[in-house]
Amino acid sequence: MNSLPLRLVPAKVAPEDMAPTRAAPRRATARKPLRSSPAMPTVQAGFLSPAADHNALDLNTLLIPHPNASFYCRVSGDSMTGVGIFDGDYLIVDRALRPAHGDVVVAVLDGELTCKILDLRQRRLLASNRDYPPISLREGADFAIEGVVTGSIRRHRCLP
Repeated sequence: MNSLPLRLVPAKVAPEDMAPTRAAPRRATARKPLRSSPAMPTVQAGFLSPAADHNALDLNTLLIPHPNASFYCRVSGDSMTGVGIFDGDYLIVDRALRPAHGDVVVAVLDGELTCKILDLRQRRLLASNRDYPPISLREGADFAIEGVVTGSIRRHRCLP
């Protein structure tokens, strides 16, 4: 079996896709770091004790371990809803990671940017929505993996 040629190339994401489109530019203001309780994995449905010891949480450090090799883009479409990626979400994409079988990746196939599950064994890209067929990676196709999706961000309340 031939190995799938994987090559990382510079992002071809348009600037308007790299930032929120609804919000107008805001003046930079100093903000306090987000705080969380030491028991990070769970959230109580009641009130957090004001006396609880809080630790600062830097979302950049948590979500972007390779800031010089990462970018984000906005999702358009519903082909990845089965893995929790929805229309309008923002993807955090890391180019420093070597793509592996089963990873969700952002790739360019024949000039189109797409987000799919990488199937190295059968040389194809998979949607996580049954309404979309697998995309075979034929020999000679213009194909490049831009990076591995390491996270997504979804807004639950769109601010003005």
